[in-house]
Amino acid sequence: MNDLSQLICQITGAQSLEFGERIQTLWSGYGVIQRAALKGVQPEAVVVKHVDISKVRSNRRGWGGDVSHQRKVRSYQVEKEFYESYANQCNDACRVPKLVVAHEKEDHGGWLIILEDLDAAGFDQRKQSVSKNDIHSCLAWLANFHATFMNCDGHGLWPIGTYWHLATRQEELIAMSPSPLKQAASQIDDRLNQSKYQTLVHGDAKLANFCFGKRGATQKGVGNVSAVDFQYVGRGCGMKDVAYFISSCLDDEQTGAQQDSLLNYYFATLQESFSSRQIAIDFDDLESQWRELYPFAWADFCRFLSGWSPGHWKLNQYNDRITNSVLKSLGY
Repeated sequence: MNDLSQLICQITGAQSLEFGERIQTLWSGYGVIQRAALKGVQPEAVVVKHVDISKVRSNRRGWGGDVSHQRKVRSYQVEKEFYESYANQCNDACRVPKLVVAHEKEDHGGWLIILEDLDAAGFDQRKQSVSKNDIHSCLAWLANFHATFMNCDGHGLWPIGTYWHLATRQEELIAMSPSPLKQAASQIDDRLNQSKYQTLVHGDAKLANFCFGKRGATQKGVGNVSAVDFQYVGRGCGMKDVAYFISSCLDDEQTGAQQDSLLNYYFATLQESFSSRQIAIDFDDLESQWRELYPFAWADFCRFLSGWSPGHWKLNQYNDRITNSVLKSLGY
């Protein structure tokens, strides 16, 4: 048994373990996610997220250095905090993997985050293309997550969620070509951050971070997905998650055609989520404010992409159109 296996047995109480499939390497090579089978404890089927922060790394798009490294270190601290302090508030309508144990290595070189294996829990489908029902299931997850954490202070998480948050992406802002969007970046950021209604946002709610179950969702699309990867969870306007999720699974023509129906579905589910949790809120006011901020969420993400990867496929006609509407509203 190697040192890592011994450590996992020690912190879980398992008699032994057997490593299985390597699911993926973490972004920029900061570790691995791997399945394992534990003997003598429950759950037996787990996923081990082994984070190695012992050295600075650059990513495949060329961004790196100490700023990037420190952002990633903080992101894993945030993920550990989310699973330890917040995940137990998520019910089946916004399912997340259950934490087995999280452990910081003695040499401060990283963490072990050990979670239940969602495949074993029935969420074993990953999708690259989605149906309308699939999209509704993910939007329902987001609506229930946002309702659960409405007005949460987010202590220990990112003060402002999402991995593209302006304050943490100054290098990408500097890299942008001169443009009205670059000039308006702070105003767009301020509008989102000053929304009266703040919740926790997932922060990286792309299709790849949703695990689908074989069983059917309810009529409202609830309960058929679980979400993973909470490195960038923090306070924010829920429209950031909604816009980013839609950008991950629809092209510009589809997004333009389905925008209104998807927003209508999200807000209807969000209202039901507040009602089921008996949360008193001026929903009409929230919906009015967040619908107004939906284009701002798109423009905010486009600002990041324009500096980080100017030729990215998500910088399409729909994004240009919606970003230009924001810039016009701000007087650019």
